[in-house]
Amino acid sequence: MTGYLAGNGLPGLNRVGVWLNDPSNYWGPDGLVVRIRDHLLYTLVIVAIALLIALPLGLWVGHTGRGIVLVAGTANALRAVPVLGFIVFLVVLMSDHLPGNDSAIGFIPIGALRYFIPVAISLVVLAIPPILTNTYAGVQSIDPAARDAAKGMGMTGLQIVRKVEFPCALPLIMSGLRSSVLQVIATATVAAVVPALGGLGRYIIDGDQQLSDPQAGYPAMVAAGVVVAILAVLIDALLALVQRLVVSRGISGRYRRVRGATATVTTQASLAEA
Repeated sequence: MTGYLAGNGLPGLNRVGVWLNDPSNYWGPDGLVVRIRDHLLYTLVIVAIALLIALPLGLWVGHTGRGIVLVAGTANALRAVPVLGFIVFLVVLMSDHLPGNDSAIGFIPIGALRYFIPVAISLVVLAIPPILTNTYAGVQSIDPAARDAAKGMGMTGLQIVRKVEFPCALPLIMSGLRSSVLQVIATATVAAVVPALGGLGRYIIDGDQQLSDPQAGYPAMVAAGVVVAILAVLIDALLALVQRLVVSRGISGRYRRVRGATATVTTQASLAEA
């Protein structure tokens, strides 16, 4: 596959590198920079909505122990929802009842709100389960003695959630958030199946109509897939750094390792002096 066309009639894979090295593909209203921006904004909005729904619900379920079976069953059911089919269903069901002449709203073009809302609902459904299940599992895994001590200090239920359960469950919550973000980044490409919406999926959906085009067809589709994978790795690495910063060292175990290392150095120094 080193020629202009491979044996299957498509441009060779070497054209993907040519496409990525062409500055004209990066700029303009349909350039890669704009597509990446839209893709990341879709992800940010959708994960933020999912977090606002799943985090309080998960904390409440974990704290009270109520509705665990219902929440677990619902979360597992939501994982099985076919996102692409759900988007098409919601667009058909909702688009005629949503405003079609709206003005541009940030990254949503004029007239696209009626399509963005069904897409957002579908992706929020995808993003909720990892955050929800990890949140209540993290709260439930806390040593009951920690709760009893908090109650003995006179803390209210809300104070226990805020000052004890949430910080202790934060490693699992962050793990669920990272999983949710990765799923949305990978799946947000399906937003391009509806009119007017962008993101990296635009290259994939539009390129399917002109596969043999070395500029807008197969090379652009593969390049978009590569960029999505790179974005997923970079965002996950960034969230891992955030997790390291926000999770207490005592909870993560880093505090114990630091103390152990310090104690070893101190002991060695004492033996050397002796």
